[in-house]
Amino acid sequence: MSDAELADLRERAARGDQDAAAQLVELAGERGDAAELRQLAESGRTDAMDELVQLAAETGDLDVLRRLAAGGSRDATDVLAELAEEDATDDGT
Repeated sequence: MSDAELADLRERAARGDQDAAAQLVELAGERGDAAELRQLAESGRTDAMDELVQLAAETGDLDVLRRLAAGGSRDATDVLAELAEEDATDDGT
């Protein structure tokens, strides 16, 4: 997708076009663009929050997961709990 097409999607999403916002979430998730996902999540896109949690879990970004959990993300809290369990049962081999 070209920069112009991406800018058009952002503009449409800002005007309330839900399809454009959903496309932005999908594209940001594919690119691993945490900043865009964060911005979309802050604008109320729950699918962006889900993608952000997934991205942080995949990259092992505990700081982001902790911030999201502190902000009320149940999914981030669950991922942190799972990671803590894995660490507790890891025997180091």
